[in-house]
Amino acid sequence: MQAVIVYESMFGNTRTIAHAIGAGLAEYFDVAIVPVARAYPATYGEADLVVVGGPTHVHGLSRRSSRQSAAKQAEKTGSGLTLEPDATGEGLRDWLASPGAHRGHGLAAAFDTRMRGPATVTGRASKGVARGLRRRGYELIAAPESFLVTRQNELCTGEQDRARAWGAALAASLSLAPDATAGA
Repeated sequence: MQAVIVYESMFGNTRTIAHAIGAGLAEYFDVAIVPVARAYPATYGEADLVVVGGPTHVHGLSRRSSRQSAAKQAEKTGSGLTLEPDATGEGLRDWLASPGAHRGHGLAAAFDTRMRGPATVTGRASKGVARGLRRRGYELIAAPESFLVTRQNELCTGEQDRARAWGAALAASLSLAPDATAGA
């Protein structure tokens, strides 16, 4: 079975979480991890499971202006931040809304990275990702999941392990259901 993880990342935290989720899925799936800038229908169109995630910006999915703001933040002297390649290009919001994007036919899950705190205060990009995936025709197999970062833009302790466990739980939930992806 094939799983594809599509992610958007500004400073590397979401990329790190995507790889941890991939490690959790790897016991049951052949896993490809792809930044959104390189996510084409040929990349994910035949996957049995598509997992999509990105950083939370201004309570939801990033926008061009919030990605530009992240770039300016990384440019500040002493910020300690390194901008990911393609960070200022197309984001998940654009990808999910793209008229040329592949219509889903299978199973999916959504995740995000966000600041610690109540989701009503921090927002959750994963809710927008989940909505976009459903509009594309995917069936979500889990509630959207958030992985937490500090105000210093570092993953909170234990989040990589939690992401790996979440990926394994996604895989296990599908492997326990007979023919979970048949006809998908």
